[in-house]
Amino acid sequence: MARAEEKVSFGGRLKQIGMVFSFTAKQDKMFLPLAVGAVLIPLLLAALAVVVGWGIIFIPLGILVALLALLIVLNLRSNRAMMNAAEGQPGAAASIIENMRGDWRVRAAVSSTTAMDMIHLVVGKPGVILLAEGNPQRVRSMLGQEKRRLAKVIGNAPLHDYVIGNGDDEVPIRKLRMTLTRLPRALSGKDVNSLDKRLTALSAARPQMPKGAIPKNMRPSKGAFRQTRGR
Repeated sequence: MARAEEKVSFGGRLKQIGMVFSFTAKQDKMFLPLAVGAVLIPLLLAALAVVVGWGIIFIPLGILVALLALLIVLNLRSNRAMMNAAEGQPGAAASIIENMRGDWRVRAAVSSTTAMDMIHLVVGKPGVILLAEGNPQRVRSMLGQEKRRLAKVIGNAPLHDYVIGNGDDEVPIRKLRMTLTRLPRALSGKDVNSLDKRLTALSAARPQMPKGAIPKNMRPSKGAFRQTRGR
């Protein structure tokens, strides 16, 4: 369902950045050396500028550049760390889309098997998107069933489907966000609301996947990465 943007205090945002920092440092051995370099190089250059007589103004400028460089490194390496942690995790595709900017309405595991094959349903301005995780042969059959079921209610809305994986005709988890953001916007916000209501009615009587089937420990708290990257 649509998620309202929560207002985060300055202290809360710092806490979130700290969680991302800690998570990235644990996942990526190169992060700390790169972070230290991102801070030290601008500070050393600023100090050198002051020594040679270019003016004390370079000290606050160096601090600002160091902070900016640190955030850039954190942004890039945290994305990499999150993708590494997500690789092979059941439900990873749904978790990634839930943390994307924009109006992406995710229903995780609308169809699943005991072998952890699952289909996630996403509604957004590109239309209806089905994401399949698990054994490619089994999930392709599940995709066919879902597409036939959805055809009854989505009307002319575009329907996209992807199998998550590293094989032929599959989308690697690392490229999922980019793949979805590049889809053409075919629906207005009003259309998305209407379509979402129809899909909610369609799935109301459908048995839900047992809670706990999709691990949540592969990433920091929801929204943490959103604070350190623009998407």
